[in-house]
Amino acid sequence: MNNNISLIGELRVHIQELEDKLAALRVSRRVLMNLLDNVEKEKREQLIMLESQNEKLQKNICHYAQTIMFQNSRIAKLEEKIKLFSNLT
Repeated sequence: MNNNISLIGELRVHIQELEDKLAALRVSRRVLMNLLDNVEKEKREQLIMLESQNEKLQKNICHYAQTIMFQNSRIAKLEEKIKLFSNLT
């Protein structure tokens, strides 16, 4: 009889330990899920920022390319004029 009471007491202690561990695991899971959510949110924000920067850079590249094309066109016209003047003299 004493053995049964002792065994029941030990089992109750063991059950309590397991319940405490389970509660700690639940808390840890919540913390990890919150961290994961925060990381995903930061990732989305950074992606939006990078996409915006990429779009801005693409516009700058387009503008720069147009400027270069315009300058090349001017240079070609000036070179043509120089050839015409040199042929006249």
